[in-house]
Amino acid sequence: MEGWKKYWDVIASISNKGFLSCENQTLRGAVTEALMLPAKYPGSSGTRNLQHNLSDLRAQVAANHKGIELVLELIDYYSLRVVQAYMKHIQKNAEIAVSDMLHSIAKETRKRTGSTQLFAEDFMDDGSCIRLRVNINESKGTAVFDFTGTTHQVHGNCNAPRAITLSALIYCLRCMVGHNIPLNQGCLVPVKTIIPKGSILDPSETAAVVGGNVLTSQRIVDVILKAFQICAASQGCMNNITFGNQDIGYYETIAGGAGAGPGWNGRSGIHTHMTNTRITDPEILERRYPVVLQNFSLSPGTGGAGKFRGGDGITRELLFRKDIQVSVLTERRVYHPYGLKGGQPGQRGSNLLFYKDGRVVNLGGKTSVHVTAGDMLSIVTPGGGGYGVPLSDSVQSHNISSRHGCGNENEDNEVAKKKLCKGQQYATKGSVYNYKLAQESA
Repeated sequence: MEGWKKYWDVIASISNKGFLSCENQTLRGAVTEALMLPAKYPGSSGTRNLQHNLSDLRAQVAANHKGIELVLELIDYYSLRVVQAYMKHIQKNAEIAVSDMLHSIAKETRKRTGSTQLFAEDFMDDGSCIRLRVNINESKGTAVFDFTGTTHQVHGNCNAPRAITLSALIYCLRCMVGHNIPLNQGCLVPVKTIIPKGSILDPSETAAVVGGNVLTSQRIVDVILKAFQICAASQGCMNNITFGNQDIGYYETIAGGAGAGPGWNGRSGIHTHMTNTRITDPEILERRYPVVLQNFSLSPGTGGAGKFRGGDGITRELLFRKDIQVSVLTERRVYHPYGLKGGQPGQRGSNLLFYKDGRVVNLGGKTSVHVTAGDMLSIVTPGGGGYGVPLSDSVQSHNISSRHGCGNENEDNEVAKKKLCKGQQYATKGSVYNYKLAQESA
């Protein structure tokens, strides 16, 4: 992964013009040619499983067609006028919710600092800076998110297309709104965004961007939440691990620690923000791939200390049974996930390769290496930052035990909310909550 500097090193760029169906032989030929295009460049290769790629595209086309059918059913039942009206109502509701939130934050910030301007910056492991200044208009309930001062696009693959930055922004706005509204474009109406052209957040068309989608997106969220002082940093990484050869390919992301906030401890061993992938079951992993999963456990103490502690990261160790190529694409191996309000930062992650001859090598955050049978890869993911000045040791140990199943974490957090947040309520929502409701109703 370290050598992925150009877009053809990472992915074939496919124009969306006219590719409405992969069943059309002419279009299928064009798609196939695009997927094999990287093979023309030194050190690169085309897709290893063309049929899987074509099947994925067919599934995406089918999903779009299904969406069209469902919208047409709504129109047939309620009429086009009513459907369009409610689409506008939903967006308007989101706009008002975000505007009210910005107005409240501006009012509180002005009382506290005498200004309605917020600022934050953070650094990628290569030293690239993501800088944000938020100017809030208190009377109008609008804001300008200005990323001026952010580093130029990088030679590697951690560039994030403009759409990634906007996605991270709308995600953060939705998280900060105190109402259970559906995520939609209306959230961005009260917001103006300034992203420097040619920066790591708006790179050129030929820039490599695979790391921007899975890593830089997380760090953008860290910076936005830091500016608003909402919660401490989570692991800031998806911990991308791949291995394979000419016959097989495997890709996984590994969870880590979540940041703590004003009234809750960070969760341990969980995916946060831009990722919600489910890892392969150990039995399936070992049966289908030449590896042995030697360790998959929480890493106690990697979460930052604080009145509310950050969640702990994970240790995952893979023993290889065959010679194979292994790649890691990770962040937070240099800079710690920050704590807030006196909370301590979470621990950095690490990627170590234990060779069968006894050598131990630090792989760093991003690299690709050849391993042989008997070598072992050990990944320790970052912990989340803590929130608030740490309490006494006895209270800290109680909080640690509750996070590791030795107590009732939900009960502890509820008590803390009542004592420290003076009755402030946090709405229970999100994909996990909705999933649990669906399971309980089945």
